[in-house]
Amino acid sequence: MAKFYARRRLSILAALTGLIASVGLFNGPTAAAALPTPVSAATARTYLASLTVATEDRTGYSRDLFNHWITISGTCNTRETVLKRDGSNVVTDSACASTSGSWYSPYDGATWTVASDLDIDHLVPLAEAWDSGADSWTSTKRQNFANDLTRPQLIAVTDNVNQAKSDQDPAEWMPSVTSYRCTYVRAWVQVKYYYGLSVDSAEKSALTGYLANC
Repeated sequence: MAKFYARRRLSILAALTGLIASVGLFNGPTAAAALPTPVSAATARTYLASLTVATEDRTGYSRDLFNHWITISGTCNTRETVLKRDGSNVVTDSACASTSGSWYSPYDGATWTVASDLDIDHLVPLAEAWDSGADSWTSTKRQNFANDLTRPQLIAVTDNVNQAKSDQDPAEWMPSVTSYRCTYVRAWVQVKYYYGLSVDSAEKSALTGYLANC
């Protein structure tokens, strides 16, 4: 009988250990945001070598020239679509607003459970695009750029981190999570290459340095 109770205690202990481990999995950081996978470092280096190097010019820039957060499907706009894509267990209401879920911000490693704590970052900022050639685009192309869900251009991140980044390029700002920097610069170069945008000399130097370590 003593052996029976001993075995029973061990069984209960094992079950509790498994339960605690499961809880840990649910409470731990979620997977990284689902940014479309950028090109490889080798491809990014090839793309970067082909980009035009030019001085930036912000003359005439206005954020309103990039029609962003357009309707993507039903009641969901671009912001809400990215929040659903990048989060875990996201629940939305009839207006497609996220009412619950969990979001991991790969720029700073923070996890959030309230959608209002997140911004959707244009990885290549709208102002940066304007400086680099978007001033000559049609309004349709600027809209496509501002709502691009196919390229690695939109990602849900901590709101104040996105605001601190503002319109800075990789010579001026990089994610504090160093392990994410390779992904970031690969995405940056891919977007600039796809849209035919230029880079300035300091930006190209910074990108070259980061890509060399990828």
